[in-house]
Amino acid sequence: MSFDYEIFDSGINKTIAFRKVEYERDVNLLHHWMNKEYVHPYWNLNITLEQYGSHLKKALADAHHTLFIGYLDGIAMSYWEAYWVKGDIAENCYISTPFDQGIHLLIGEEEFIGKGFSMPLLRAMVRYQFELSDKTVKVIAEPDIRNEKMIHVFKKCGFESIKPVSLPDKTAMLMFCERQEFETRWLL
Repeated sequence: MSFDYEIFDSGINKTIAFRKVEYERDVNLLHHWMNKEYVHPYWNLNITLEQYGSHLKKALADAHHTLFIGYLDGIAMSYWEAYWVKGDIAENCYISTPFDQGIHLLIGEEEFIGKGFSMPLLRAMVRYQFELSDKTVKVIAEPDIRNEKMIHVFKKCGFESIKPVSLPDKTAMLMFCERQEFETRWLL
C-alpha cells in the first residue's frame, strides 16, 4: 500500500502512516466509524450511508482540505481532516495568517482507544502539516468543548487553549500549535 506520509514512532514502537481518502475504497469504513457511539456526539454524522456518501463527496471536492485515513502498523484505525484555515469557517474565529492549517480527527477502531496512540498520531499529522509548507507557522484545532480527553491530547502535543468559540455545529475550544513551540518540544 502506498502512503502519503509514514513515520516510525519509537515511543509506541509502531509505524504511523496516512493516505488520502478515496471515495469508493473508504465510504463504507468512514460511515461505520461515524456511527460509533463514541464518535457521533462530536461529529454529528450518524446519518444513512447515502447521506454520508453525499457528504463525503462534497468534502473530497473541497480543495481547501485533505482527508486522510490513519494507520498504525498497516491497520486502518483513524480519520483525519487537514485543512487550510483560509476559506474555512474557523478563519472567522481569530486573526489568521494565509498559511495557517487546521486539523480534525477521530479514532475509528475501539481497540486503539485509551492505549496512548492519539498523541503520537496527532504529533505525526502536525509534523506532516508543518512539512507540507515551510510558510505554516501555526496549526489550529477546534475540538468540541465537551471533549476533555481530546483537548488534553492536543495540549500534550503542544497545542495551547486560546478561547471557546461558537461554530455552526458545536461550541469548540480554539487551540493553537505554533511551529516554534512544536519543533522545540519534539526536538525537530
